[in-house]
Amino acid sequence: MRIPAQLALGAVISALFLALVALSFVWTPHEVTTLSIAEKLQPPSAKYWLGTDHLGRDLWSMLMEGGRTSIAVAIVAVGIGIGLGVPLGLAAAATRGSLLDEVIMRGNDLIFAFPSLVIAILITAVFGPSATNAILAIGIFNIPVFARVARGGALTIWTQDYILAARVAGKGAARISLEHILPNIANLLIVQGTIQFSLGILAEAGLSYVGLGAQPPTPSWGRMLADAQTFIYSEPQLAILPGLSIVLMVLGLNLMGDGLRDLLDPRIRRART
Repeated sequence: MRIPAQLALGAVISALFLALVALSFVWTPHEVTTLSIAEKLQPPSAKYWLGTDHLGRDLWSMLMEGGRTSIAVAIVAVGIGIGLGVPLGLAAAATRGSLLDEVIMRGNDLIFAFPSLVIAILITAVFGPSATNAILAIGIFNIPVFARVARGGALTIWTQDYILAARVAGKGAARISLEHILPNIANLLIVQGTIQFSLGILAEAGLSYVGLGAQPPTPSWGRMLADAQTFIYSEPQLAILPGLSIVLMVLGLNLMGDGLRDLLDPRIRRART
């Protein structure tokens, strides 16, 4: 099976960022919580590979740990979406046309009416801004996304002859959903998960940028962009570096998503052979 070029490229870009983030758990060139005003806005050097920010913090170290925050928020938020959205979607498909189906889908429509930023504002108005609340906001918004994907894919599988055979054999809807439906829609969920992962990084950056995500001294790519506003003309690298990190990480994940779709979708594979 030939691996799509965009999948390979996206995997390489994503793997590089993930490797740097993993490395930040055990090592960074400098401590990001240590301020050194005397060395603020330093140019790149042997000591500070990418220079320093307006508080004298090493930019390379900030990017490493900021990526850890952004990626961790996106991973947990996607996990919430999959963990709650997929069972709801499977239940809605198994009871198509029932009251349960209507309640689940209308609930999804209600959540879709409020973007993640609005949900974050509502949550932070009650609990205060933090990375945890950003996770909740993005995760809640992911639930209807995965519910719709799971329901749409499951409805197609429910019409297959082998599902009828399983029902004749005495299998219940829950067992059929787990043993036959879920494995056959896993490719859809994997591709959607990759896409939502990249959107989660963007959402976290946006929430941190407006002060609703990770709070100081915890670094975040979005927070770094917000702090760089004052120096956008005099020290543009303060905004370019975290912005470029977000762009490349999201690009890598989107390329992976497109590549996985091409690799896992049998209709696309047949069209290319």
